[in-house]
Amino acid sequence: MTYEPRIIGFLCTWCSYTGADLAGTARLQSAWNLRSIRVPCSGRVSPELIMKAFDQGADGVLVLGCHIGECHYDNGNHRTAKRLPVLHSLMEFAGLEPERLRLGWVSASEGERFARIVNEFTDVVRELGPCSWQQNGHRPQAVRAILESEV
Repeated sequence: MTYEPRIIGFLCTWCSYTGADLAGTARLQSAWNLRSIRVPCSGRVSPELIMKAFDQGADGVLVLGCHIGECHYDNGNHRTAKRLPVLHSLMEFAGLEPERLRLGWVSASEGERFARIVNEFTDVVRELGPCSWQQNGHRPQAVRAILESEV
């Protein structure tokens, strides 16, 4: 039996969610194992929310927002882009491969791009294998303190 990763996708309602819809209506081939969560803006996806997705059993987390400069809320995607290096460091500290988290930009008219990003990310996570985060059973206090601070 082939391992299929569980991937959570936080999709901006204005761009990437609509791009996902376009990919579906165009019947583009994309991985079936993405569980999409529609968010008002990629800037609303907090580090704590991302880590909670891993706590809840995700093998990978994909955050897709509007292209830089096209955010409906002006700077939400800038805020998200600034958080990524901090999150990758936090993930390494916690024993998670940073490759399990990806940030991307998809406009409402880019259904093909959406499908390609999902497929490529699914392949990366599939190669990494199941996430061992849940099996570790605890998070170090330092990780908890970082999550509770404003990142």
